[in-house]
Amino acid sequence: MIRVDQIKCVPEQVTMPDGSMNEALLIQKTAALLRIQPNEVRALFIRRRSIDARKKPQIFYIFSVDIVVTEEHEAQILKKNRNANCRQSPWVSYEFPYMGKCGQSMQSRPVIAGMGPAGLFCAYELALHGYRPVLLERGKAVEERTEDVLRFWEEGILKPDSNVQFGEGGAGTFSDGKLNTLIKDKDGRCAEVLRIFCMHGADREICYDHKPHIGTDALVSIVRNMRNAILEHGGEIHFGTKLNGLHMTDGKVTDISVVSDGKERSMPCGAVVLAVGHSARDTLQMLYEADIPMEAKAFAVGLRVEHPQALINKSQYGTAKEGMLGAAAYKLTARTKSGRGVYTFCMCPGGYVVNASSESGMLAVNGMSYSGRDGKNANSAVIVTVDPKDYGDGSPLSGIVFQRDLEHKAYKIGNGSIPIERYGDYKAEVCGRNRDTGEDGDVRGKEYCADLVEDSAGGEWEPCIKGSYTYAKVSEILPKELAEAFVEGMEAFGEKIPGYNDDRTLVEGVESRTSSPVRILRDETLACPAAVNLFPCGEGAGYAGGIVSAAMDGVRVAEAVARKIDFFSGM
Repeated sequence: MIRVDQIKCVPEQVTMPDGSMNEALLIQKTAALLRIQPNEVRALFIRRRSIDARKKPQIFYIFSVDIVVTEEHEAQILKKNRNANCRQSPWVSYEFPYMGKCGQSMQSRPVIAGMGPAGLFCAYELALHGYRPVLLERGKAVEERTEDVLRFWEEGILKPDSNVQFGEGGAGTFSDGKLNTLIKDKDGRCAEVLRIFCMHGADREICYDHKPHIGTDALVSIVRNMRNAILEHGGEIHFGTKLNGLHMTDGKVTDISVVSDGKERSMPCGAVVLAVGHSARDTLQMLYEADIPMEAKAFAVGLRVEHPQALINKSQYGTAKEGMLGAAAYKLTARTKSGRGVYTFCMCPGGYVVNASSESGMLAVNGMSYSGRDGKNANSAVIVTVDPKDYGDGSPLSGIVFQRDLEHKAYKIGNGSIPIERYGDYKAEVCGRNRDTGEDGDVRGKEYCADLVEDSAGGEWEPCIKGSYTYAKVSEILPKELAEAFVEGMEAFGEKIPGYNDDRTLVEGVESRTSSPVRILRDETLACPAAVNLFPCGEGAGYAGGIVSAAMDGVRVAEAVARKIDFFSGM
C-alpha cells in the first residue's frame, strides 16, 4: 500500500448526507496528487482525518489515506512521487501471538479482576484465542449499572459498588468516550482496539479521526456486545463479585478469595490480572497488606470548568455555529511560575459535568458527553500536577489519603451536592483581592463574550450537570498552592481562548480521579515481582491514562498471560 498525506478537502464537499466520507472524491484527489488515473486505485483506506482551522472561519479536513494499486504500479508511483507527500504505508496489522491450547481445566484458566477497558479488552483477546478467561466485576452489568447511576443523579442514592466508577465498562463508560492517545502504535494494538470497538457498534470514524470519541450512550451497547462475545468464546463472568485476597505458594498465585452476596469463597486460577481501576481503593489496600510491591506516583487534581459551547466554537472555528464539524474541542497547557504543570483534561464538547462519587461522605466530579455532543456547554477539568513530595508520607497509598481529603472537603462544602462557584468569585477568594478593583485581566474577554452568549447561549452562563448542585465556596477545596496554580493556569488559558477566564465561567469540584495515585510494580514479563502469574494492568495499576491506553495495556497483558499459561502448560 501507498500512504498519501496532506489531502485537503472542504468538509461540505467530502461529507455525505449520512455523515460518511465521500471516498470517490478522496480517490479523485489522491489520484490527482499522484498524477495517476482514479481507476488505477483499487482500494482506499482512510487512516487519519484532522481539522485545519488556521484560516478560520474557512475550515478544511486534512486526510491521510492508504491506497492499493498493482504491485508493479506501486513501485513506479513511489518513484515518480518521491518528493510528494507519499511513501510506503507504515500500517501494521495486529496479530495476537498465541493460540490457547491449555486444555479445559479450571486450574489453568486466567482470572481477570475488573471489567473496565483494561480488563474487558484483556478478556476479549484471551477469549477470542481459546484461553476461556474468568472475569470478576464488583459492580453490575452495564444495563443495571446505568439505572443505578441515573437514580443517583436524580435522587442522590449512592450504591458503593454500582456507580460512575464501578461496574461493567469501568469509569470510562460515563465519560465522553474519548479514544485519543499519545502512545505510539508500532505493534498495531491501538488499531486493534479501535477495530474491536467498531466491530461491536462504534462508528467507523473512530478509526481515523484525529480526536475520536464514542459517547456515553453508545458505549453502553458496545460494552454489552463485547461481553456477549466473551461469553460466546468460552469466557465466564461473575458480577457482584470482588477480589478479596490472594493465596500464593512459591512465588505463584494458586487461588484467590472472592466475595459475592456477602459470602467469601475460594477460586482457583492459572493467572490473575489486576485490572481493578483507579477507584478500587479497598482492593489496593488489600494488596498493600498482602505485601504486593507498589509505589506512590505523580498524578493531577483540579476542578471542572464550564463555558458556553458557542464560545469554544467561536474560538476554534471562527464562528459560534458548529455545522457538520460538530462541537469544537480544545486542549490547553501552561506552566506556572513555580514550574508546576496546569492542563486541561477530559474535555467534553457539548457535555455535562457529573457527580462521579463512589464513597459515602465524599464527592468527586467528572465530565461526559453523549454521542451527539449536543449539550449547550463545553466542560473540561483544569488540573494541576502533584507528586509524592506534595502529599506523601512514605506510604504508597498516601495519594489515596490526599484524594479522600479533597473529596471530603468538596462533599462538606456542597453538603453532598456538587459545589459551584463563578470564576470571578473563585479568583477573588484565592488571590485575596476584590475582583471589581483588581487587574484588567480579571475580566478579560467579558466584552468579547457578551454578545456571543446572548445570541447563542441564552444570556447567563448556566450549568449543565448530572446530579444535584449548589453554589458554594469551591475556592476552599484545593490547598492554597494548587488553587493559586489553577488561577494562574486559567489566566494563561484566557490568552489562548478569549473569554476562558471570564468572571462567569463556572468552576466545580473536585476533579480528583484523573489517574491512579499508585503504581503496582511489574517486571519485563509484565508480571508482579511477588508472583510470576500476577499481572498488574491498566489505569488502576498505574500503567494507563484513558480508555484507549488502558485497553491497549489490556491487550498487551493478554499476550503476557497467554505466554505464561502456555509456558506452564509445557507448550
